[in-house]
Amino acid sequence: MTYTIVGRCPKTSRLGVGIATYSLAVGGYCPLVKAGVAAVSSQAFVNPKLRERALTLLGEGASPQSVLDDLAGMDPFFDYRQVGIVSADGQVACHSGGEIRPWRGHVLDEDLVSMGNGLEGAHVAEAMADGFRSTKDEELEERLLQALESGCAAGGQGPLIERSAGLITTRTDPSGMGVDLRVDAHDTAVQELRRAWEVYRPYVPYYDLRANQPDQTPPQEQWPPP
Repeated sequence: MTYTIVGRCPKTSRLGVGIATYSLAVGGYCPLVKAGVAAVSSQAFVNPKLRERALTLLGEGASPQSVLDDLAGMDPFFDYRQVGIVSADGQVACHSGGEIRPWRGHVLDEDLVSMGNGLEGAHVAEAMADGFRSTKDEELEERLLQALESGCAAGGQGPLIERSAGLITTRTDPSGMGVDLRVDAHDTAVQELRRAWEVYRPYVPYYDLRANQPDQTPPQEQWPPP
């Protein structure tokens, strides 16, 4: 009962995940991203250890498909899992197990995995992929959000509401802080995630400044500058 976009910006090599579901607090246990390595989401009958194993192997140079093969060998319940991967160099792979709730499946394209389970139909995954493809000139967070909004508008999980959502990205500069926004319990989680992003967006450079140049950082109430 989850729909997800895992994506990469080819211009900046930034990575990210946008996710929405009926389950609660999804941002804490499904997506995981690491700058210069990959973006991963492990979902359906979720086992968070799979995403951690995936990032470890990807960091050691394994390809996304070989990582899925490894996970299949270590997890006797892999047919209950859905795992999508986009690596730092744009390779993609996804597994949608046969025991997870239909509609289940995924769309693979350059720099993206659009996937879901318990969805109204394949058109939801296609709508997310189209939403991501059609926003190439936007920053990564906007592209991921528009993909989620496209999936929601296409029917999402049918009668089930989206009660949690997440937006997790890396920055281009290793010293920069990535975005990690989560809506853990809300009756319109995708819309609330959008609201949270619009409030947070002006503060992205502020939190980078506070981390890297605290001696030059103004009080938060004086940000954004006039």
